[in-house]
Amino acid sequence: MGKVVLSFTMSLDGFIAGPNVGEQEPMGEGGEQLHQWLFDKTSEVDQEMANGIFSRVGAVILGRRTFDLGLEHWEDTPFPAPSFVLTHETREPMQMKSATFTFTTDGVESVVEQAKVAAAGKDVVVMGANVAQQLLEAGQVDEIVLQIAPILLGRGIRLFDRIGSQQIDLKRTAVIESPLVTHLHFQVL
Repeated sequence: MGKVVLSFTMSLDGFIAGPNVGEQEPMGEGGEQLHQWLFDKTSEVDQEMANGIFSRVGAVILGRRTFDLGLEHWEDTPFPAPSFVLTHETREPMQMKSATFTFTTDGVESVVEQAKVAAAGKDVVVMGANVAQQLLEAGQVDEIVLQIAPILLGRGIRLFDRIGSQQIDLKRTAVIESPLVTHLHFQVL
């Protein structure tokens, strides 16, 4: 059975997007710098890590804001896998060239169940800070994969800003250094 994985690139000060996220700046001001490691083909380590993430994805869970801001840039589902948008708005599924966006209003546990079935044994990757925080708080996350970029954004959207007051214990399973980011892997206990 696949895992529910939070996989995010973040600045050293904890931001996964810069300030002023919007249609013109879907990653916020300066936020594109976070993902330089994905597009710079000079590091074999980073290429191997990116390929590993992409090969594991069987389904995606994302929030409505991530969907709204990302669709124009992706022109498809964010990964070639069924994608589930957690939203408050009822909407018909949207077929794309690689897979389908399914919009669900049923809550966190339901969307995780749907995504796991669709993933067919592969991992479910979570996109969007708000959805990630909801899944963490609900105890629905198995693994956290972070790429720490050597930048201080100073402000923007934090990944772990609102995860409730409960302590979440982690076990570090890997630390992999590259010229552009440091890859950290944690198992959620």
